[in-house]
Amino acid sequence: MKQPAPAYSLKRRLLAALLASIAFVWLATAVFSYFDAQHELDELLDAHLAQSASLLLAQTGGEPEEIDTEHMPQLHKRARNVAIQMWEHGATLRLHSANAPAGRLSRQDEGFSDAVIGGERWRVFSAWDEARRYLVQVGERYETRDEIAASLAKNLLLPLLFALPLLGGLVWLNVARGLRPLAALGRQVAERDPGNLGSLDAGAVPAEVLPLIENLNRLFGRVAQLIDSERRFTADAAHELRTPLAGLKTQAQVARASLDDAERRHALDKVIAGCDRASHLVQQLLTLARLDPEEPASRAQPCDLRELARTAVAELAPFALSKQVEIELAEGAAAATTGHAGLIAILLRNLIDNAIRYSPAGGSVRVRAQNGEDGATLTVSDQGPGIPAAERDKVGQRFYRILGTEEYGSGLGLSIVKRIAELHGASLSLAEGDEGKGLAVRVSFRV
Repeated sequence: MKQPAPAYSLKRRLLAALLASIAFVWLATAVFSYFDAQHELDELLDAHLAQSASLLLAQTGGEPEEIDTEHMPQLHKRARNVAIQMWEHGATLRLHSANAPAGRLSRQDEGFSDAVIGGERWRVFSAWDEARRYLVQVGERYETRDEIAASLAKNLLLPLLFALPLLGGLVWLNVARGLRPLAALGRQVAERDPGNLGSLDAGAVPAEVLPLIENLNRLFGRVAQLIDSERRFTADAAHELRTPLAGLKTQAQVARASLDDAERRHALDKVIAGCDRASHLVQQLLTLARLDPEEPASRAQPCDLRELARTAVAELAPFALSKQVEIELAEGAAAATTGHAGLIAILLRNLIDNAIRYSPAGGSVRVRAQNGEDGATLTVSDQGPGIPAAERDKVGQRFYRILGTEEYGSGLGLSIVKRIAELHGASLSLAEGDEGKGLAVRVSFRV
């Protein structure tokens, strides 16, 4: 047997999703900010290199030896990463800072360039004076820039380490608070008595929970109606079965106590008739209980109502003969529809069976199957006592029988017909029979 999937925590899932989303957005923002800030930083430091070179060139009017670059004060911790060189005619080193290498910082004479000196990467700005006598080169190790960029990234990401736990706690508290109505709903359902199918309290609940409560209340209402209907069905079935069983017991006692063979035979015939009646009732009950709402849709197929009617008439012909009732299938073309052939056959047998039972000796039952503008139609007419117009709406109720009739029955025949018609989307109507006598039951199947 397949094990059910373990339940998951909605609060944990929401917390994980929110924190993951926040961390992702934060990291994406940090990465974008890092590269954007690094670009701005490169431009700023390049401008600083260019400005430093311009200041040195401005002082080349005098002798370069008068500019003391070797003893420049280290005013900042990163100043040691900046080197200065002044070359006469680009070949003779006349001036340099203490940390500058012996060779040229860059072979390029103008503008910005990148160089590798002693295994280290440098950013260099080169410029000539107006007389193109002195070449000034100002360089800076990329290590400085990398350190600043790393510090920037650290400052962007470090708050995330403290913010995520704080956000997680706040999200957890708010999610827990937001899910309280669901927890209260769960307790309300769990504490209910199994027989309590009343509506759930939809008081102060969020709009997102209200549809769940409304649907549960509708479900409870349908279940209550179903249980009530089944209780009535069970009670009515027990009542209907009690009569034939009591009759069977009485006739069996008469047969046991009788000394006359004719009387005993008569009592036993009554017992057999009672068994037939009880069997018919049980069969009708089973048929009604087995009608599955999904059955017609799942097994629907094209079928000919006239052919189904022909088969039903042939099956019930011996019963009609025993009742001295004539049964007839009207002539006509095939009446095609779509549905569950087995259920439609049950519908036909119940209609014809009822018609035969309530028709007097010498009467007739007429069955028609024909096509119409809106679909195929089945009609079964008899010459029995009929049903008053005021009582026709009650005929589809279970165990309902017309008062005053001498024919025994379960009162379920037309209930089964009505249910099968509903399952096929067909309509059921009752009217007077042919020539204003008896009853005509019509089932109209839509196209």
